[in-house]
Amino acid sequence: MKFNTELIHGNFDGKSFLGETTAPIFQVSAFSHESPEKLEKVFNNKAPGFAYSRIGNPTVSAFEKRIADLEHGIGAVACSSGMAAVTMALLNILQSGDEVIAGSGLFGGTIDLFGDLKSFGIETKFVKHVTIDEVEPLISGKTKVIFTELIGNPALDIVDIEAVAELAHKNNIPLFIDSTTATPYLINPIDHGADVVIHSSSKYINGGGNAISGIIVDSGKFKWTSERYPQFEEYSKYGKFAFLSKLRGGIWRNVGACLAPMNAFLNNIGIETLGLRMERLCYNSLKLSEFFESAEGIEVNYPGLESSPYHELSKKYFEGKGGAIITIRAGSKERAYKLINNLKIPLSATNIGDVRTLVIHPASTIYAHSTDEQKLDAGVYDDTIRISVGIEDIDDLINDFRNAIEKID
Repeated sequence: MKFNTELIHGNFDGKSFLGETTAPIFQVSAFSHESPEKLEKVFNNKAPGFAYSRIGNPTVSAFEKRIADLEHGIGAVACSSGMAAVTMALLNILQSGDEVIAGSGLFGGTIDLFGDLKSFGIETKFVKHVTIDEVEPLISGKTKVIFTELIGNPALDIVDIEAVAELAHKNNIPLFIDSTTATPYLINPIDHGADVVIHSSSKYINGGGNAISGIIVDSGKFKWTSERYPQFEEYSKYGKFAFLSKLRGGIWRNVGACLAPMNAFLNNIGIETLGLRMERLCYNSLKLSEFFESAEGIEVNYPGLESSPYHELSKKYFEGKGGAIITIRAGSKERAYKLINNLKIPLSATNIGDVRTLVIHPASTIYAHSTDEQKLDAGVYDDTIRISVGIEDIDDLINDFRNAIEKID
């Protein structure tokens, strides 16, 4: 099946009870069984079934299976938020004394997380750009993972995933990709060498801005040897499912970062229109960024533009599409605020991936806890505005931004 057909008719684990066409909401805390013997087997993963929704829920399971199939992984674990997904994926493999190599152009919350991991004895080495030239000199015996966003948010830099994956695997290091801004519509990172793919599914996967969630997808291809990852020794018997088995039976289960059934249901509904939405979002983003190129006093950053230094990578991996985020520089913080205040259609909000166009001033919000150096490395300046483009009619968006820019001075 092609992309849009798979979104609708792919694996939604549809064990039909009354002929429902999507996975129903199992809004319960616990599941009863006919005997304590059966519950013991289910609870200890020796028989199929569900015992407690923190550990597993049919609605959540349906969402996990759909995303795993869509991303060409062997399985997935859904989490309460995108940040929970990043945290759980990393803590599943890291311990005190380990090091991470990460791109500095990350979402502000992820940068803050790496700061928090210092308290656990886990150090992060940041590179301005996740390239072979910048990553390779930092690799040591302590390096246990390379982590990057495929399309930076809001720097909009694109990683040459195949080149970095080759370097990582040559050194027995897994490559973790946050593909939130790329989405499965543009690329399946596992097909290009990623070992684990992470999404803040609150964003484009959900699409309606109505449910917080995250998801971790495992390729099953990385060899988690006990010599290099001693905490995986007891899970080696699970073969290619070692990462997922340890994650589901350990840190994820014990921390309680589970996804609520209602949010999983909303994601199951939202994902069915992902292809249609992304097609429109990418089209709108290109047209709006082309307008900004001709707007006086505005500097635009969008990978789909030929002027972007990442345009060739967008052609290589995304068929020339640039995603649905644009950043512009207005000349000063004051001008940026005036521009935002002059807009009539976009909402001033922190989310991305909504059907509505959203704008934000990153330096004063999602990067408020970052140092000046971290902001610059992430492509965040005092005059930066991040635009999460929506599905509105493009003429209306262009006219609204044109009027807002003309009223700045």
